[in-house]
Amino acid sequence: MADSSGLRPEDRADFEAVLHLALNTPDILSSLRTDPTGRTAARLRIRALAETDEITAAAYGEYRTYLTCLAANASADEATPRRPAGSGLVAALAVLTPPVAASSAAVLLVLGHLLQLTDVRGTLPGSLITAGWILTLAAALSTLIALAALLGTAIRGRGTSAHPARLEQARLDWHQALLERGMLPHLRRHLGEDPSLRSAPPTPPSSAIPTADSKNGPPLTG
Repeated sequence: MADSSGLRPEDRADFEAVLHLALNTPDILSSLRTDPTGRTAARLRIRALAETDEITAAAYGEYRTYLTCLAANASADEATPRRPAGSGLVAALAVLTPPVAASSAAVLLVLGHLLQLTDVRGTLPGSLITAGWILTLAAALSTLIALAALLGTAIRGRGTSAHPARLEQARLDWHQALLERGMLPHLRRHLGEDPSLRSAPPTPPSSAIPTADSKNGPPLTG
């Protein structure tokens, strides 16, 4: 919600930061140094805060763009689906399953072939080899699933990262317009109107004061 000056209450701090920056620009700071009491700087600051609506009007377009980006960013945050409570466990399983399955498959395959080489009778060697190949397939599938999940996360992160960057750029554009078109012209105008910064007019040279004798005759000589 904006106040009477058109600024949201939370943007007043940005306005005061731009005011502080303007008061410290070289030309204005040089003029303010001619008043060692600091009263001129205080008057300029109070007047700028009192005339916020006039100053911010000079950067109205950039401020509206900033608010539009702010609203779009808030809408994007609300539209982002919340992660389910068990998503962390699922992600951990997706990462851990491929290496565990691959190592288990390797053990079963090696053990099954060793049993076959030692002429062990029965179905045990074949069962171990079959289980090993099943685990190998499971490791491959879980690896593909994990890669797909990581790729999807990266794409979503890339899509949402543009919103904060665009919002910050809009905020900086508003600050720049507020400084150049609003704050600096306002301060310079009132600096020129401040009587405390005007130098005293030069005293004209005093004319020769005629003596009483000069009115009645030539001046007396030594």
